[in-house]
Amino acid sequence: MLTHIRIRNFAIIDHLDLEFKDGLTALTGETGAGKSILLGALGLLLGDRADSDSVRAGASKAEISAEFDISALDHVQNWLKDKELDAEGDCLIRRRLSSDGRSRAFINGSPVPLQDMRELGELLVDIHGQHEHQSLMKPAMQRQLLDDYAGHKDTLKKLKTIYQQWKTTSSEYKQLRDAASDRSDRIDLLRYQVQELDELALGEDEYKGLNEEHHRLANADRLMETCQQALDGLYESDEQSIYAQLSHHASALENLSETDHALSPANDMLNDAMVQVEETASLLRDYLDALDNDPQRYKEVEQRMDTIHDLSRKHRVEPEQLPAMHEQLSRELDNLDHADENLEQLEQQTEQLEQEYRTLAEKLSASRSKTAKSLNKKISEAMQTLGMQGGQFEILVRSDKDAAFSAHGVDDIEFTVSANPGQPCKALAKTASGGELARISLAIQMITAQQGRIPTLIFDEVDSGVGGGIAEIVGRHLRTLGESRQVFCVTHLPQVASQAHHHMQVKKHTDKQQTITQINALDDAQRIDEISRMLGGVEITQQTRAHAEEMLSRSQQ
Repeated sequence: MLTHIRIRNFAIIDHLDLEFKDGLTALTGETGAGKSILLGALGLLLGDRADSDSVRAGASKAEISAEFDISALDHVQNWLKDKELDAEGDCLIRRRLSSDGRSRAFINGSPVPLQDMRELGELLVDIHGQHEHQSLMKPAMQRQLLDDYAGHKDTLKKLKTIYQQWKTTSSEYKQLRDAASDRSDRIDLLRYQVQELDELALGEDEYKGLNEEHHRLANADRLMETCQQALDGLYESDEQSIYAQLSHHASALENLSETDHALSPANDMLNDAMVQVEETASLLRDYLDALDNDPQRYKEVEQRMDTIHDLSRKHRVEPEQLPAMHEQLSRELDNLDHADENLEQLEQQTEQLEQEYRTLAEKLSASRSKTAKSLNKKISEAMQTLGMQGGQFEILVRSDKDAAFSAHGVDDIEFTVSANPGQPCKALAKTASGGELARISLAIQMITAQQGRIPTLIFDEVDSGVGGGIAEIVGRHLRTLGESRQVFCVTHLPQVASQAHHHMQVKKHTDKQQTITQINALDDAQRIDEISRMLGGVEITQQTRAHAEEMLSRSQQ
């Protein structure tokens, strides 16, 4: 739920910090006081487009941020995790607007595209009465709401699994079936290619070893000559070798070190050097003994590499990739050789999965139709209590057995409504009156409250066009809805405002230089004053105050 909102330099709001609680919160105030500005600020956090006029006059930028408690919202936590935007604790959404029209969006401190902010916003807040955020207008949400109310979670999960299996299997079957026409030519080509690679029998790292051996054989004379010269100079040239000279000097220093012990370290180092030269000479001998200067072997290696290069060019791969190519072609040949068996098996699997899907989809359709009838009756009854006498609500469940399979079945779900008796039901999205649409949304939310996924609901002027007893009923419904969801209601009616668990007043102050909107949480005494104002207008009498107290007291019963 929404726990806090912070606004700086937005429209005619200088600065505003508000804390929110669960339950029903009423937002009231004089016409033009700025109630819509708060909704506009929240709309920007839900992904609305911004313009430079949103920044308060004289300021260079505006900033709006909101915190949401998502501890009980697993689907929101999963969304944030998938986007790598998750953070410990609450979720923080922030929007920064510049006076030049630029805008930046942030989720948990990370900059995000506006689309991500819009997606997250639709999981957190639903605004009724303003078309921009009414999730109930979307076919997918209508279907989801019906399924949630019916408890179809497990059925849909199973259907989705079968659908994914059917989609994969049918795709494999189609590819194999389509390839059957030119399978014979493909098999002939593959057999020829695989036979060539079989004959080549190239090992995994063989080419690398051949390349190194070829380079070594090509330079064998130079390697042998240079190494022999090094061996002679280091060790084998009698008195001229480095080893002989080191030995001579070491013996001389050893005799003198008995006279001056300071020469001992130098003598030790010469002895170490003699050991290093001797070991180097040994390594060079071993290398020369192993060095192959065989012209015939050089020719064999060169021919082998030419063959490898020819095949790599033929298959348009690097020489090192030929073993993998060999394995791939062999596997394809094996599949084609057994294509008839595989095709028959895939066909059987596809038919079986299709039958399982249709059986489960029909079961889902029947349950949806049954649940729709129950909801139609309950929501239509709720509409009567909300000042829409004679109105009818109807969920259409259209099942098409020939429709393309999907993860959610073969049904087309549509919410329709008739706000006036004698009028045919039309799509909910085509309902003209904003007030009627908000009250229909209230009726739907009231009946399906426990199944609702969106934690925060905002009803803007939901009481438009009603008064008296109906207004009080609207307030009671909103209060009931507030028992399970966080609900905000912008209202001009005291009958609705008196039902709220919490009350906030919007005021506009104007001096000679600027106009500022403020929003304050009201205590019990202040609520009586505000309800009295809404009842009595400019002049508030003692009788008006008594009436306001009675309304507030009755709402607690």
